[in-house]
This record gives sequence, structure tokens and C-alpha cells, in this order.
Amino acid sequence: MTSIPGSHEDHVNIQGIDIALAFPDEFPSQWVGQQDVMDQLLAAWLVISSHDIPLNPRLVGKPGVGKTTLAYAAAKKLNKDTYIYQCTMDTRPEDLLITPVIDKGGSIRYAASSLVSAMIRGGVCILDEANRMSEKSWASLAALLDTRRYVESIVAGLKIPAHRDFRICVTMNDDASTYEIPEYIHSRLQPQIYLDFPEAEEERRILKENLPFVDEEILEYVIAFLQKVHGQDENYTVRDGINIARYAAKRLKSFEGRQVEKESLLRQAVIMTLGDTALNYL
Repeated sequence: MTSIPGSHEDHVNIQGIDIALAFPDEFPSQWVGQQDVMDQLLAAWLVISSHDIPLNPRLVGKPGVGKTTLAYAAAKKLNKDTYIYQCTMDTRPEDLLITPVIDKGGSIRYAASSLVSAMIRGGVCILDEANRMSEKSWASLAALLDTRRYVESIVAGLKIPAHRDFRICVTMNDDASTYEIPEYIHSRLQPQIYLDFPEAEEERRILKENLPFVDEEILEYVIAFLQKVHGQDENYTVRDGINIARYAAKRLKSFEGRQVEKESLLRQAVIMTLGDTALNYL
């Protein structure tokens, strides 16, 4: 097998089998949250000896607190190609590894997942919302997550080792619509890095970074709302705040040249984004 870390060749040949590789994810993103959790993640990926291997951290927290953004930003800080795999309850072992595809000529070719592409190229794979997967899918990753650092594709009949520069982390939402992680996998996903709701100043920086075009008054209204709901341990997050502020700004723009009560418009944006239950906090 030949591959060059950071290169974007579209296929590799492993033991005589040609495998098409996925391309890395690219999107504008900057981590403006807690520096401490960034440092914790980078430390988990660090290799301090030729006898050492990187850890497989799991990022835990409520939906929308920035787990995927943090992992992506950490990978970019290391100048690594980054692959995001969205896990679901329907994810199968072959989806995680290598999938057979019938081409136009009727012959079978093999396509590597984002995970296996990252393994081969020496990039970073983020398994997003990983605790939505079943135990059967987790079992296919057991060898990758310990000192063996390989996966075995039954479909392609191959054992694929991870490049020494390969790194992985998983994100896990703290909600009811998830599976319990098997203990033998749980012990392989260490350390646990917990992301909490941001403080007001951090929330302000995040909103300004994502919405530099939005009126300051709108942002302050949204920050006050979010800080109030955080205190009540509601699941509304900065992602919800970005959506509220973005919609409010669009509504305000649509009234350009006409008189509008901004307070009423902001309340409407909250309700239309989060539903009537949000009224309790307005």
C-alpha cells in the first residue's frame, strides 16, 4: 500500500485491490470557545515516544455546544486533512469501512469510507454523534481503537493498518436518543472531554465570529436569552442562538424602509426557531 500524508490521490491499491478514497471535509470554521478543552484534545493526540500511540478522545456534551467544531479546529491546528463521518442508528460495519459499488460496466469496485480514507492518508477522522451506532458497528472498530490500530474489512477481504499520523476522536451527544456504548469500547475511548455551555463573553465571541453582519442589538438580545436558559439547564445552545439571530436579521432586512418594532420581531424569531416553550424565558 502506498499513500502520502496530506495528498489527495483518489485511490490506492492494497494487496492487489483498488480502493477509491473519500476526500476530506473543508469548511470555514474557527474555534472561539474554551481554550482549555482545545488543549486537552491536542494533548490526547500527542505522541511523546516511539513506543507511544495517540489516544482516542471522546467529546461529550449537549447538542450544539461545538464538539464537532472543536475537533475540526484542533485537526486544522495540526495541519491535518479532516474527515467527518456522521453516525446514525442505521450505520453498518461496512459503511464505516469499505463498501462494494457496482460500476457502469457491471464490475465491482470498492470505496473507502471517510474513516478508512483518513487512516490511509494519515488524517483525522471525527466520528460525529458516535453513540447513535449499534454495538455491531462499534465491534468493527475495536482493533483500531487499541494498540493494534487496524481495521478488517470482511467485504474486501483486507486488513488495513492505520498510518502512524492517523488520529481519531468521537463526539457524543448527551441526550436520550442514543445507545449505551459497550464497556470494551468505552475503555478504548479515553479521555472524556466535556463541553459545557459557554459563558456570556464566550457566547458573544462565537456569535460575532459566525454573524459579523448582524446588528449588535440582536446579538445582545440573543446572548441574554441564552444565558437565561443555560441557568435553567435547558437544551437550547449557541447553535440555536445563531439561528435566532440570523433569522431575526433577515426579518429586519425584509422590513427595510418600513417601521417595525424590533423587540416584537426578536420574540417572534425565538418562537419560530424554538417553539412556544421558549416563551417561558422571554
